[in-house]
Amino acid sequence: MNLRIAILLTNDDKSAFAAEFPNDGQKVADLLEEHRPDWIFETVPVKDGVLPTSPLDFDGYIITGSPASVNDDRLVWLIPFLDFIRQIHAAKQPLIGLCFGHQAVARALGGQVSRHAEGWGLGTATTYWRKKSPWMQPALAATTLMAAHNEQVTQLPDGAECLGGNDFCPIASMQMGQHIWTTQYHPEMSLKFMQALLSHLRGKLDAGTLENAMVSLSQMSDASLWGRWMVQFMEYARDAKK
Repeated sequence: MNLRIAILLTNDDKSAFAAEFPNDGQKVADLLEEHRPDWIFETVPVKDGVLPTSPLDFDGYIITGSPASVNDDRLVWLIPFLDFIRQIHAAKQPLIGLCFGHQAVARALGGQVSRHAEGWGLGTATTYWRKKSPWMQPALAATTLMAAHNEQVTQLPDGAECLGGNDFCPIASMQMGQHIWTTQYHPEMSLKFMQALLSHLRGKLDAGTLENAMVSLSQMSDASLWGRWMVQFMEYARDAKK
């Protein structure tokens, strides 16, 4: 099964720092190509107001992270994008949301996203799994990924199920039906990128937050495993739709 996957690029960061690294669409493609080199990955610049003409244009969708807020209706591209998420859901097309993508799916489908009173989740974060879904093979009781967020899902959409979380972020992953899966975290972010990001944020965030984030990087990321889970989810969701 060779799939054509759209990576919906929502990261609108045009800073010099961002320009030093591949965009998030390329990061996601690099992660998944390790496991499915024959698949076709196409980055769609949603942040520029570009959307597929139909949810059936691709075999599956992945929404990237973004420094933007899903609650910022001043973003001219956001409302049409939320509507397109609802179209994907109605068509039961496979959809994965990462960080901003996790939050955008929640908001689009009736959930709630709020700023965290304790500030930033930054560095690494562990998801403790309440449920092991069929695509999570090999299965683990907990996984660790890079984190960079100060908002999170605080109310699930109707029909969604929380798959796992932690004390700081109780709804760190959710599932809707057999076709939507999301995470608050970043499987596409490398250790090198996170180290550079923390250096870039010096003077912009409080020293304690940055120090805690740097210390957390001693935890190994399960990014490659997540890449495997993501492609297995796409295959599982396509099969479930038949």
